[in-house]
Amino acid sequence: MTSTRCAVCKYFRRRCPSDCIFSPHFPPNNPQRFTCVHRIYGASNIGKMLEELPIEDRAIAVETLYYEAKCRIQDPVYGCVGLIPWLQQELNIAQSQLAKTQAEFAFLYANVPVAEPSESLVQQNGVDHGLDDPSNPWFC
Repeated sequence: MTSTRCAVCKYFRRRCPSDCIFSPHFPPNNPQRFTCVHRIYGASNIGKMLEELPIEDRAIAVETLYYEAKCRIQDPVYGCVGLIPWLQQELNIAQSQLAKTQAEFAFLYANVPVAEPSESLVQQNGVDHGLDDPSNPWFC
């Protein structure tokens, strides 16, 4: 028996055996994690799912169950699938902003006369930035 019971064993007020399938995934200091998953899937179903999985995949499965349960509690109708339209909208906004910015750059670049760098720029500014120096990382 472990010195502290996992969140599942505490919830059901039972002893936590040393080979408890829940203890690595539902620590005693985070009982709301189990409560959330238990509300949606039930402890028996969670245990069956974990027993069927290889040990190395159980942590990822519990994280997924927890995420899906949280989403289902927040949005009982759509759950985590309800995020897809919101993410698509965010993607469309980002794509339109990118297209707008690219168009602005194209417009500005088309209206700038192309001139060869000359000594007059160095003379105007009074500063030599060393752009002609091959040791400069910005040298092209």
